[in-house]
Amino acid sequence: MLDDFLVRAALAGLGVAIAAAPLGCFVVWRRMAYFGEATAHAAILGVALALAFSLPILPSVLVAALIMATAVSALTGRGYAMDTVLGVLAHSALAAGLVAVALLGNVRLDLMAFLFGDILAVNTTDLLVIWGGAAAVLLLMFSRWPALLMATLSPDLARASGINPRREELVLTLALAIVVAVAIKVVGVLLIAALLVIPAAAARPLARTPETMALGAILIGATSSLGGLWAALMLDTPTGPTIVCIAALIFLLSIAVGGIRNR
Repeated sequence: MLDDFLVRAALAGLGVAIAAAPLGCFVVWRRMAYFGEATAHAAILGVALALAFSLPILPSVLVAALIMATAVSALTGRGYAMDTVLGVLAHSALAAGLVAVALLGNVRLDLMAFLFGDILAVNTTDLLVIWGGAAAVLLLMFSRWPALLMATLSPDLARASGINPRREELVLTLALAIVVAVAIKVVGVLLIAALLVIPAAAARPLARTPETMALGAILIGATSSLGGLWAALMLDTPTGPTIVCIAALIFLLSIAVGGIRNR
């Protein structure tokens, strides 16, 4: 069955959607959308460093994403506004990565595949990486869900309950880095943040509890991945951007349904 590239592409899209959706809920609740984008931009620099030093790409991307997240947290605590830090680091990391790739004259690299994804080129090894990452993120979310939720809703109440909000933020950072590392081949660096935010935002008007919002985000993400894959084949359009477009259409539909229900 895995010999069919469409089956592999569908399984890869489902794996990324399942990994990104519950984490995306926390990104939305914490207003960390640009944080996810900055972490994703660091992935290109990780790819360039991996090629320069002949290292595996996945661990290099993971380390680059973690370094970016750590740098954002450190600089934000030194008097700089979060949006300023993210703006500087996100674009600097992306520019540095693109320059580093250009300097690797002896290495041929399909940069568009890393920027916008190439889900149709996913192989069996990639599937194992994607679903392994998805399992790790889901296990992390499931085991830390109450603490993560408490730290998100009220850091003061979390401290009173013996929960360290800073530690939970680091857990989210680790999960975000894992999602970026496994999703880069499916939707690409420039679209990872969209796949994190849009399904969660679309589920928000339709959900009454955090748990139902997370489940709704998983369903919307899976629908967007499969629907985007089918639409890309039918319309002969780039698969990654098409997946995001389907997610955006579902978001608009959820706003309309949520508005009608509130009336």
